[in-house]
Amino acid sequence: MATIVLSSVGSLFGPVGKAIGTLAGSAIDEALFGPNEIQGARLRELTVSSSSYGNPISRLYGTMRVPGTIVWSTDLVEHRDRQGNGKGQPKTVVFSYTVSFAVALSSGPIDRVGRIWADGNLLRGANEDLKTAGQVRIYKGRADQPRDPAMEAALGDECPAFRGCSYIVFEDLDLSEFGNRIPSLSFEVFAGSGQNLLKDLLLPRRVETGETTRFPELVGFNHESGSIRDVARLVETLHPIAPQYRQGELYLSAPQTGQPAGVLAEPAAWDQGDFGVEGGLAANRGSIAAKTFAALRYYDPARDYQPGLQTAGGATGSARTFQFPGALSAASASALAKRANRRNSAQADTLQWRCAQLDPSIQPGSIVRASGRQGLWQVAAWEWRAGGIELELIRHRSATNPELKTDSGQSWSPPDLVGTQTLLRVFETPWDGFGPADTRRIYAATGSGNGRWRGAALFARRDDALIPLGQYTAERSATGLLVSALGPSSALRFEGDAGFMVDLRNDSVVLQNSDLAGIARGDNRLLVGAEVLQFLTAEPLGNGKWQVRGLLRGRGGTEHEAARGHESGTLVTLLDETLAQLGDNPLAVGTTDFAAIGTWDDEPALAALENAGAHFAPPPPVHTRISTNSEGSVILSWVRRARGQWLWSESTELPLVEETEAYEVGYGPALSPLAIWTTPVASLVLARAEIAELVALYGEQELWVRQRGSFAQSRPSLIGTLHL
Repeated sequence: MATIVLSSVGSLFGPVGKAIGTLAGSAIDEALFGPNEIQGARLRELTVSSSSYGNPISRLYGTMRVPGTIVWSTDLVEHRDRQGNGKGQPKTVVFSYTVSFAVALSSGPIDRVGRIWADGNLLRGANEDLKTAGQVRIYKGRADQPRDPAMEAALGDECPAFRGCSYIVFEDLDLSEFGNRIPSLSFEVFAGSGQNLLKDLLLPRRVETGETTRFPELVGFNHESGSIRDVARLVETLHPIAPQYRQGELYLSAPQTGQPAGVLAEPAAWDQGDFGVEGGLAANRGSIAAKTFAALRYYDPARDYQPGLQTAGGATGSARTFQFPGALSAASASALAKRANRRNSAQADTLQWRCAQLDPSIQPGSIVRASGRQGLWQVAAWEWRAGGIELELIRHRSATNPELKTDSGQSWSPPDLVGTQTLLRVFETPWDGFGPADTRRIYAATGSGNGRWRGAALFARRDDALIPLGQYTAERSATGLLVSALGPSSALRFEGDAGFMVDLRNDSVVLQNSDLAGIARGDNRLLVGAEVLQFLTAEPLGNGKWQVRGLLRGRGGTEHEAARGHESGTLVTLLDETLAQLGDNPLAVGTTDFAAIGTWDDEPALAALENAGAHFAPPPPVHTRISTNSEGSVILSWVRRARGQWLWSESTELPLVEETEAYEVGYGPALSPLAIWTTPVASLVLARAEIAELVALYGEQELWVRQRGSFAQSRPSLIGTLHL
């Protein structure tokens, strides 16, 4: 920036005029490019919010990421929640904490707040969705902004409104994800356009700026400390500006480019001692290394405003890094740094030139030709004296805009996941042999679609009222839908070629492969409708779709469901440790309807109990036979199975599990049998006369058998048709 060493300019504008009027070539003089290893304002490594006394509250221009300053906070508020651990187990008391606090963002007005980071992860996304429980209110620094209600309730009449200062208030912020402490916060703040930095900075000082002072590459700037002069010096390093004096007004614009404003007359040699040079001319070539820098450090929006570094090029023997507390793209930073070094290396050539008269069109910053000197020169400073004018000229090199291939490099950004609604499925499964046989196993499969989900509280639902079950689950279960129908199966053996496609509701859920030994151990159990089956392999197809192959159908006594098959759209749930077992007899409240409520649920997720009674129902008998003896009597026989015994062994007698062994044999439809017999053993003999009477009355009908358990009966198994 050129220097106007003219006392009348400084006195005309007061202290501000003096500051701007004596910038002394700011970004090109030795004051900026001195011996320091690091130049300019230090960039903070995205420091986090603090509340130390004396810390300045920065003023923001454009879009920036800032830590803010905590200006008010409550104590932590403790919350107690009793959660059940199942029948016979004591309840667990879970403590959680919330806090309310305010953070000052800028000492001036802003437009809005975008993303908010907490401990490096997103607390608020680009869609302005808060990713944990709590409320947030933003005050934009207007002159009429009201007091915040939470602060006013705590502070009373002493509550400030912080008018003219923008700030954000968090009310009852859930600290569960942050170790029950206020997390380290930083904020993406939008405050006008960074391109208008100089205009907005000087507006209160009534210094006019032209259109050419706009900084088109600047995304944002953080004026945390230093005077206007300091900021102007920083900006001028990358974006040259020049002061002009027009009709008694100070005016800032970009230095002249293009055609020179004029040609300087031959230097005049006076004998008066008021000039700094003798003979009217002095040439000097300074050190390029003293004027250039090796790299530019800046804030990179593509890296979530983490500091970026671009080499400047052209620096010889220099290890200095210029620190610029502004936000730039990687390409802009690289181009600006290289252009700055080109200018600075050219400006190592200087002339001290004195003349008796000066073309009125020539001002500080003007491009001129000097008689007897090659190239173009720029007026960097002038001094009016009694006998003439002494000029300081620096060599001018036209700016170039080469095509630069650069990028921001690799960086990690936390995923911006939008809060999603809770999904719920509640069902009962056949007993798997683990745990008590007389306690029902009712499970809740919870989760959500693609997005952020932190879990949900579980409730029983009766007469539109929600009754807390004292349970909270944050596990995301693997639940989806059959893409196409799954055909019927006899469920007698492993079907290696069978398979189906399932569309899981969340893309992040992963299904695992197994082998036949793993299948024998119970791996990869799926609940498809009401059928339990196992699968061997699962191939991801993308977008949450999986191709499942190698099926063992009808597990746990659900072969009757396998025999029916399943339509497309049937619910599919992986039976694994992510399921939440509902304890303490969830049906005791007299309902089979349930609900779940998560952080982002506008309405509860509802589900009715599926497969009610499956835990208590014995599996149907197998290997049914019908034969006759020499007297014409019919002999019925079958093989018993037992609850919890998913693998049938021919060499070992299965434990009964039930209190007594009992069977029911029926004649005719199972729902309305024409005749029923009971037996304590796995066989029954019907006399010929009895058979003849039944056939005469009802004709030939089917015979079936089911086991009578302690709590429920099995489904019927067909024995055969009774006829003479």
